[in-house]
Amino acid sequence: MSPCLSLSVNRSPKISFQGEGNKHGYSFFNANPNHLKFSFRVKPKSTTTLIPHAVAIDIPTHWYNIIADLPIKPPPPLHPKTFTPLQPQDLSHLFPDELIKQEISNERFIVIPDEVVDIYRLWRPTPLIRAKRLEKLLDTPARIYYKYEGVSPAGSHKPNTAVPQVWYNAQQGVKNIVTETGAGQWGSSLAFACSLFGLNCEVWQVRASYDQKPYRKLMMQTWGAKVHPSPSNLTESGRKILDMDPSSPGSLGIAISEAVEVAAGNEDTKYCLGSVLNHVLLHQTVIGEECIKQMEAIGETPDVIIGCTGGGSNFAGLCFPFIREKLKGKINPVIRAVEPTACPSLTKGVYAYDYGDTAQLTPLMKMHTLGHDFIPDPIHAGGLRYHGMAPLISHLYELGFMEAIAISQIECFQGAIQFARSEGLIPAPEPTHAIAAAIREALHCKETGESKVILMAMCGHGHFDLPAYEKYLQGAMVDLSFSEDKIQASLANIPHLS
Repeated sequence: MSPCLSLSVNRSPKISFQGEGNKHGYSFFNANPNHLKFSFRVKPKSTTTLIPHAVAIDIPTHWYNIIADLPIKPPPPLHPKTFTPLQPQDLSHLFPDELIKQEISNERFIVIPDEVVDIYRLWRPTPLIRAKRLEKLLDTPARIYYKYEGVSPAGSHKPNTAVPQVWYNAQQGVKNIVTETGAGQWGSSLAFACSLFGLNCEVWQVRASYDQKPYRKLMMQTWGAKVHPSPSNLTESGRKILDMDPSSPGSLGIAISEAVEVAAGNEDTKYCLGSVLNHVLLHQTVIGEECIKQMEAIGETPDVIIGCTGGGSNFAGLCFPFIREKLKGKINPVIRAVEPTACPSLTKGVYAYDYGDTAQLTPLMKMHTLGHDFIPDPIHAGGLRYHGMAPLISHLYELGFMEAIAISQIECFQGAIQFARSEGLIPAPEPTHAIAAAIREALHCKETGESKVILMAMCGHGHFDLPAYEKYLQGAMVDLSFSEDKIQASLANIPHLS
């Protein structure tokens, strides 16, 4: 029997990922003894992914906190006015108590509430798929696997944290949630989660993506959210930007300022963030925890792990559990982050304390930053247009536990087309960066003859990003890079702390 994964979810009809022995359903992939493949069939209620001749894979019951295992703890966030270490009460106007506890926790594992696990069952565990057709196309001896998060209701990894964030808010009696979003994957995930728990959701979407991706806006509205382009005239932060540049494409830093301003000014409203912060990265570790078990079950160990980075939650979700195993000496993969050349915070930014938003309302975080004033060019990977990198990822980069590269969007879309035409899935613009880097690594293996195992994060589908594919296919896409002068001007405005 072929190596395979089988998943059933807690609804009818049941969905399972099964091998060639399935007589009752439809296989998404041609029968191939080396593939992990999908099929549908009705089967008894189960919450596990079944692997023949191996152990069962369950939905994780705990999130993993990498801070517990780091030899050097990350620097603390600072108060935006006093520049002193942030206290838990300083965050109470933005977040519910339990999320604040998770943000500052040093515990290795944190229990996932049963109510959250019940909702995770709608799409988790997510499939680990071997990209054998891509391997054949590239004629490489490497074995390429991808962990696919596009099976969630919102089509990306973002519900992994949206659901618990909204649940903790609901438990504290919060009625209104505000947030920012870039490409719309986070905003749609939060709208989905709010619809489950009966909370109101209001989203400021970066103007460039608001215009490029109208169906993401409609998706958010379908789940009941109010959506505004950012910068907007609804907040002081937005009005200041529009006064300076009425045609501003916006940025995640600006959208964060608008949402935080609204939350801080209304006692019945809390703020949710889709990336960057510790508790967000914590929730995403369900990805890596599942993947470790899935790779073990098929007898594989990754030599290279690749993920795209903007704020860093998708990358952290896959990589942090593997870094734990690396710290234990059990494995030794190369951990590689891939960012856009137009917004290269890890590869071109400085490691310094900076604000998480443009209006300087958020705490200062020690991170790789291009400066809180930096507004990236409007690349199609809107979810990667953030001026800074998650403090935890920045800290790991400084400690030498990972590496980073930047790739331009044309090369990324070239890889996306190869992937779509061989594997059948159309990736979102963000994970095309991981695909492009994986293709580079696979082609290097072709030159050297190495049969490396390459694992990459496929964090979402691109069904709402087809205008970007249209531009590429028509030859109208251009590579957008950063301006050194623009970055230096932005970096000049970050706080200078001793």
